[in-house]
Amino acid sequence: MERVILGIDPGTQLLGFGIIRVEGKKASYVDMGVLDLRKDPDAYTKLQSIYECISEVCRNYHPTELAIESPFYGKNAQVVLKLGRAQGAAILAAKEYGVADVTEYAPRKAKEAIVGNGAASKEQVQLMLEKTLGVKLESKHLDATDALAIALCHHFETSRPVAVPKGKGGWEQFLKEHPERISK
Repeated sequence: MERVILGIDPGTQLLGFGIIRVEGKKASYVDMGVLDLRKDPDAYTKLQSIYECISEVCRNYHPTELAIESPFYGKNAQVVLKLGRAQGAAILAAKEYGVADVTEYAPRKAKEAIVGNGAASKEQVQLMLEKTLGVKLESKHLDATDALAIALCHHFETSRPVAVPKGKGGWEQFLKEHPERISK
C-alpha cells in the first residue's frame, strides 16, 4: 500500500512543507517548499495564506497522512500561541482535504529520528536527509528540510515491526493482551 506523508514545520514567518512517498518500507522524496508569510500584513492574512497553501499542496500531492511539528515550550507564550494558530490552519486544510491521520512530533523527536541527536543543527538534518533519501537539497530551504524530517520521522515511527498503540499501558499491557506473541 502506498502512503504519501505530508510533513509541516509551521511558522508565522516561514512555513515549511515536505512530502515523501512510501512504498513498502522504502521512502522516497517527492517535493518540498517554503511559504514566506513575512509579506502578509497581519496575523489573520497569514492564517489564510497557510490554509490556502496547504490546501493546494493536498490537491497536488494527495497525502494520506500528515505529520506536523508541535509548538514547543518557549519563554514567550505569545509565540507558542501564534505557532498553534499556524498549526491549526494547516491541520484544518489537510483534514478538510480528507487526510484522516494527523500526528504531532516535537522538534527534538524528528531530529533524533533522522540524525540520532535531538539537538542536531538544521544543516546536519539536511545532510542526513540527502543521504537517506538520495537527493540533493538546497540549503536555502531549511524550514522545508525540517518539514521533510518530520515526514520521514513519521514514516520511521509508524513502520516499526511491532508498534504499541499510544495510551495502551506499554509493553506489559501489550503482552497481557497478546500472549501468543511471547516466544518460549
